[in-house]
Amino acid sequence: MEVVTMIYFVSVISLSVSILFAFLFGLFFNNSKSSTTTAADPLPPGKMGWPLVGESLHFLWAGWKGHPEKFVLDRMAKYSSSVFRTHLVGEKAAVFGGASGNKFLFSNENKLVRVWFPSGIDRIFPSSTRSSSEEEGIKLRRMLHNFLKTEALRRYIGKMDHMAQLHFAEGWENKTEVVVLPLAKDYTFQLACRLFASVEDPQQVDRLSKPFNLLASSLFAIPIDLPGTPFNKGIKASKIVRQELVSIIKQRKIDLADGKASPTQDILSHMLLTSDENGKFMQEFDIADKILGLLIGGRDSASVACTFIVKYLAELPHIYDGVYNEQMDILKSKAPGDSLNWEDLQKMKYSWNVACEVMRLATPVTGTFREAIADFSYKGYSIPKGFKLYWSATATHKNPEIFPEPEKFDPSRFQGAGPAPYTFVPFGGGPRMCPGLEYARFEILVFMHHLVKRFKFEKVIPNDGKFVVDPMPIPAKGLPIRLFPHQN
Repeated sequence: MEVVTMIYFVSVISLSVSILFAFLFGLFFNNSKSSTTTAADPLPPGKMGWPLVGESLHFLWAGWKGHPEKFVLDRMAKYSSSVFRTHLVGEKAAVFGGASGNKFLFSNENKLVRVWFPSGIDRIFPSSTRSSSEEEGIKLRRMLHNFLKTEALRRYIGKMDHMAQLHFAEGWENKTEVVVLPLAKDYTFQLACRLFASVEDPQQVDRLSKPFNLLASSLFAIPIDLPGTPFNKGIKASKIVRQELVSIIKQRKIDLADGKASPTQDILSHMLLTSDENGKFMQEFDIADKILGLLIGGRDSASVACTFIVKYLAELPHIYDGVYNEQMDILKSKAPGDSLNWEDLQKMKYSWNVACEVMRLATPVTGTFREAIADFSYKGYSIPKGFKLYWSATATHKNPEIFPEPEKFDPSRFQGAGPAPYTFVPFGGGPRMCPGLEYARFEILVFMHHLVKRFKFEKVIPNDGKFVVDPMPIPAKGLPIRLFPHQN
């Protein structure tokens, strides 16, 4: 879930934007060992599809139908299980398959490949450095790694627990029915605001969230910048969010100077006080841009995971019982009023196995793009410089050769050593492992704890299992559920 960085998340979001733009207007957005490509190396097998749009509509249609892996698995079976050629987002592309493909792309970041997403997104994120500067990307990942590593995050568990209590008290308790997806987004957004920028005031969070929702919606709108269009509204929303973030940054600089804020309290303080090797500090607008990207990554992918956890717990009573019993054992071992701590989360082994199985079946980030920055060969095929490369998490997660009976919900897949390396990749893998993995694990487990200790629940629409991928998997109706509070 290279979920926390904007680069990773926005690359997937912008896919449908680019496809619709190319289809409607015929425009393009961008006119395991490797070896140097030779004339003897053929291009990967495959087909380019229709003029301009290529196979983009087939690709999107599979996601809209709730089976994003079908596009990749069908072509892997037809052409090659390693890599096949296609045409997506107005670009010549190669799709890498299997664990070996995942490993190759993750391991060759900024060597043979780099993160890529269509350039239209720059109109919403105008100051983003993204893949045009590998050094900036490496610096940002290093900064996130230091701040989001387990040791640093432990001190936030109590705060997460407190915020989860407030969230459930305000959004869930004393209600007979709720719609899960918007509530889950509220939960993850509030946590992200607190962790990244220490924004806790409800009014300030609300000022960020209202235009933020509009901004998020615009990321997969047709990119026509005319008054009243969703894309135009998104550009305006981006400016509003940035202005709010810049005001927060200015106030933080004052508070740091007056000793009212700590240099280590959050990522915002860290960005303000950390210089590069030349002694240069980031500008306020650049910091706002990065915080905005982190809020996007911290909000949507985790909220999707939490939503589908509720879905599967509602559908599978024996899975719910296993999670409930584990959480009650932890609750009984604590004094009344005690907050969750690091030791408690370490005991939630079954609950995390359930969460992992949910993310295997409903992967928040279904795949992302890279770009070849040099000619190279892979599995005997030539990959020319400039080719766009796509890796699919769902194609691995739903592969019956890797996960037998892939549609069966089975948390035991993650017991012991768990799946083989590079087969379960909701958070990426290897050098490209998401630096926010532990943060995501903590917030998901805290959510599960407070959910099951309060309620049993059932789906309001029992037979409605439909979900769409646009570009993340979401229940078609937001997952309305009926709540049954525990009497004790």
